[in-house]
This record gives sequence, structure tokens and C-alpha cells, in this order.
Amino acid sequence: MPELLPLAADRFTGIVRAIEPGELGAPTPCADYDVRALLRHLLYWGPFLLAGARRSAPPEAGAGEAGVELGDDWAARLDKQAADLVEALGRPGAREGMADFGGAELPAPMLYGMVFGEFVVHGWDLARATGRPFEPEPEVVAALYTDVAANAETARQMKVYGPEVPVPASAPVLDRLLGLTGRDPSWKPLA
Repeated sequence: MPELLPLAADRFTGIVRAIEPGELGAPTPCADYDVRALLRHLLYWGPFLLAGARRSAPPEAGAGEAGVELGDDWAARLDKQAADLVEALGRPGAREGMADFGGAELPAPMLYGMVFGEFVVHGWDLARATGRPFEPEPEVVAALYTDVAANAETARQMKVYGPEVPVPASAPVLDRLLGLTGRDPSWKPLA
């Protein structure tokens, strides 16, 4: 999967850069998140993921996601954050051993999977919310599906994913991946 992370990051940042200020209030497939709140979520948790990847001290928790100010440079900040994550997780040994994620020790491959999932799943969330196409490379989706399928139940117990949305086994892999994460692949914003 290491060579696939830059591909996932490129698709994600392409969607982020395309978001217009007038779309920030649009609902997303993530329960309780509009586009603005999802961007805050990404900006808040990204530094924790980066600290874990770099094996450095995590940032202060502060006021949480709601305390994140988007400002005018949110797209550039997410672009840099994605590039930094790709770089940090591409270093030799970055996917070995244990990593700290906001005070919790977890296997470094799990941290890598979290970043990979953020790029693909939240990339899809933002694309769907703003009416843009999102077509990650098949090998990216297949690799992430394998990882998510192995960890979905644990993620549900941790309240990271919602209840599984049933998707036919004959559906495209991206749809099955989304269903595992608690998303309805046919979700569309209300007209």
C-alpha cells in the first residue's frame, strides 16, 4: 500500500481544492457534518496523525474540531497536511512498530490505514457533498477495501464507523467499501 498513498492523497487534495466557499454549508454523507465541519475535522485530526507518523509529541487538544478556524487558507493547509502525511508515512520504518495517536498507542500500520481511509472515504464524502465526481484508482480502492474489511468491526466499536450499510456483493468495490464504513453509496444531498 505505501505506493498507493500518494495516489489517494492526490485525489483527495484535488477535491479539496475544488470546493467553493458557497459549498461549505452543504450536507455530507457523514452524520452531523456539513462540508465546513468535515474540513474542520480533517484539519483538527491531521496534526495528530502526522505526529504519530513522525513519532513526535502530539499537539495540544485545544477546543476540539469546533475550535478549528478555517480561514481563507484551509485548502492550502489541507494540501500541505496531505503532502506531509504522505512524506512522513513514506519514510523507512514509518509503518513498523507502534505509534502514538493523541495519547493512545496503536500499531503503525493502523495509523497508516487511518490516513489512507481519510483520503479516500472523506474525499468521497466531500465530492458527493459538492456534486463532484470521485474516481480513485481501482488498486487504491481494492487495497483500502481489504484493510477496512479486516478492521471494520473494531472501527464500529470505537464509533469511527457507523452501522454497516448493506451493499450487494456484485456492487463496485468502492460501493462495498463505503457500505463497510457506514455510508450509503447512493447518498445525494437533498435537492
